[in-house]
Amino acid sequence: MLWPFNQFRKPRLAPPGTIEAIYGMIVTQAREPLFYRDLGVPDTVNGRFDLVLLHLWLVLRRLKSVGSGTVLSQALFDHFCNDMDDNLREMGVGDLAVPKRMQAFGEAFYGRTAAYDMALTEGSEALAGAICKNVLNGANLEKASELAAYAGTAMAMLAQLDDAALLNGGWQFPLPEQARPQ
Repeated sequence: MLWPFNQFRKPRLAPPGTIEAIYGMIVTQAREPLFYRDLGVPDTVNGRFDLVLLHLWLVLRRLKSVGSGTVLSQALFDHFCNDMDDNLREMGVGDLAVPKRMQAFGEAFYGRTAAYDMALTEGSEALAGAICKNVLNGANLEKASELAAYAGTAMAMLAQLDDAALLNGGWQFPLPEQARPQ
């Protein structure tokens, strides 16, 4: 007799590889040289991390509007956490230090996403201020306004995608040069 263990499997909410594809697009976009060369993002580990967080936040906001968005958002966040863990280990961070560093990553993620969410309720200047503080180390409000305009363009592009297009991972973020402050 065969036991029906497949009843314990989690149902697939997105095609196989979708979360990996979307996360790959986030990382690829965060590596776009224009952010560092033209928009003042520090070309450091922290600068790249903050840009990944900004793009992750943009996608998670949109995924939450999908029918099974909470589960998909969690899967994308889990993939991000696994990638951060893997990167720490590749950089030689010891097993005992990884949990503390991961906790710091989590605090950074939740702090920044809360700041960005709150800023959206207050307007584009508030988002520019949050981006200036979190991505540009408080250094350049003019460049932060350009990054906020880019984030607005990316949010609008993501909002226009239908759920199927979003989930197939076949879309691209806009280029930073396509967004200018309003």
